[in-house]
Amino acid sequence: MALNHFPHIYRPIDVGTMHMKNRIQFSPIVTNHAEFESGRVTHALLDFVSTQAQTGCGLVTIGSTPVDFEHGRDFYGCLGVTNDNDRSGLHLLTDEVHKYGCNLSAELIHAGQWSALNGIQAWVPSIVDLHPQEFKDKDLYKEIGREEMDVVIDHFMKATQRCIDSGFDMVMCHIAHGNLLSAFLSTYWNQRTDAYGGSPQKRWRFPLEVLEAMHSVTKGEIPIEVRVVGDERIPGGTPIEERIEFLKEASKYIDMLCVSTGTLQYGNAMCYNMPSYYVPNGCNVDVAAAFKEALGDKVAVSVVGGINSLELAEKILAEGKADIIAMAKALLADDRMIVKGERGQEDDITPCMRCMYCLRNVGTDMPIHGCAVNPRLGVEYRYPRFIPARKHKKIMVIGGGPAGMFATRTLAERGHEVHLYEKTDRLGGRLQEASALWMKEGFKRYLEFSRRKTFECGAQIHLNTAVTPDLVRAEKPDTVIIALGANEFVPPVKGVDGPNVVSVVDVDRKNVKPGKKVVICGAGMSGAECAMELGREGHECTIVDMMPEDKLYSKLKDFQLPAFIQHLEDNDVERIYEAAVQEINEDGVVIKKNGRKRTLKCDTVITAFGLRADRKLIEELKDIVPETYVVGDADKTGLIGDATNSAYYACLEIDA
Repeated sequence: MALNHFPHIYRPIDVGTMHMKNRIQFSPIVTNHAEFESGRVTHALLDFVSTQAQTGCGLVTIGSTPVDFEHGRDFYGCLGVTNDNDRSGLHLLTDEVHKYGCNLSAELIHAGQWSALNGIQAWVPSIVDLHPQEFKDKDLYKEIGREEMDVVIDHFMKATQRCIDSGFDMVMCHIAHGNLLSAFLSTYWNQRTDAYGGSPQKRWRFPLEVLEAMHSVTKGEIPIEVRVVGDERIPGGTPIEERIEFLKEASKYIDMLCVSTGTLQYGNAMCYNMPSYYVPNGCNVDVAAAFKEALGDKVAVSVVGGINSLELAEKILAEGKADIIAMAKALLADDRMIVKGERGQEDDITPCMRCMYCLRNVGTDMPIHGCAVNPRLGVEYRYPRFIPARKHKKIMVIGGGPAGMFATRTLAERGHEVHLYEKTDRLGGRLQEASALWMKEGFKRYLEFSRRKTFECGAQIHLNTAVTPDLVRAEKPDTVIIALGANEFVPPVKGVDGPNVVSVVDVDRKNVKPGKKVVICGAGMSGAECAMELGREGHECTIVDMMPEDKLYSKLKDFQLPAFIQHLEDNDVERIYEAAVQEINEDGVVIKKNGRKRTLKCDTVITAFGLRADRKLIEELKDIVPETYVVGDADKTGLIGDATNSAYYACLEIDA
């Protein structure tokens, strides 16, 4: 304890009858690790929740736990607490978490409007028609009546009792993000004119009935937490002052609240439910501080949202803006994060980039698996933290980018003799320009971490050394990992080698300074983010691409894309899609769109046409050593997470 630099984080706290050894809550996330239909506990879920507890946090909250699988479920593969037969599996979870001095809670939810799965009718406070994306198929929704309300209350009570019987330390009532109870509170979603709509007190009535019923079950034996949004971030949403008054009423029944903002499936508002690097770090802290100031010591206040380091968590607690910090992605990135921080080993914590690679499968029937910096995520039951090699080998890693560095560290940890070759004077590869955007603080931290840990891992690092087939033959390795990455692709466009043309890599790395007016050829992530940065610096930017917008950004999830587009708009980036670059000349870029040509005048043209691997060199290197693996962009261009995950699994194959 004396070694750590975060005194506020590691100060215990009592929440009702629950004692937390520190101030970190593993915030509820949807993982889809339970049995797909029934929600029964699986080995995969048990190991995943165990790993959550092993992070060293004081509380794990299992996400999206429906009290009703027919009308209240928003995901498949979520934990079941709807049947008495679920108790045996629930006991396994609590026993496992308690081994590590951690508490366990479940986020009890009735999804309301988000539960329209497979055509099953969803219950809602009222069917609103205020926005074209809401309730397109009105037959899928039903305004909930008093009889159905009683059913919902009964479901919450029974789910609460099952959690108590199974040894849970707390239960959370999810009243956020537009679900059934949240929608009742909302001036936007609740348009009722009966006893449950109209005035604030009427809109509060049903959620308060649910909380009172849950409290009648717990009787103070375990605490109740509420997840609430301070700002729905939608037009006509409920003001924070009204939320505060609701929580003052609710404080008779609850011991803790977890503060979020935003609304699911509603444009930019959704980006605050699961914030990526396009949303500021600690995006909900000010809202949480307002709740804490208003509620005093009545309830403990936990805040979630883009808190990806112990330093930021400590700052929030030290300033008195919250009592507890809820984190998820940072704890997925390093599954020993809180333990390391307590032992003064914060330099060993793998930084979270907030790239959202971990959540790329949310909303699908796939369990989450593979973090960009922690490939074991979600498959802990198959891959222990440390897998020693049965036979030590001399291994040559070619390329010092994200995949090459990750492979080097993994192989050295397994006990192999590793030689890493990088043709430039520094490690980092494409991660260097990928971390250039001002908001990508996590990328910068991970780049620095990767470089440092790679040099410290015991491998021999050879900089300024381009690998040739002759070098491989001379070194006689047992195994070769080809992690060459990919090179910038430049198509044979007339004028592409002109004096006014520079590459996106040189611009991102600040090797060149573009003129005032810029056209970027290629509007993918690289080109678009370069435009954001330049726009922020005062340049006039236009991005051009042959592809339509929806296909160009198809890998961005619903909780990323609106914020991404917003940054383009905020930085006045002109966007031209489905247009081909015909020529580059001294005036600018000639494009062809809808059969018509025009010139986009500019001072500087930036090429961002994408990446292509050097297949010729790769094939030459592959033919020398029988056990050769190609990983990262050298195999298939993609995201940083694709590169590190492919490197990790290749390293595990090297054994026999």
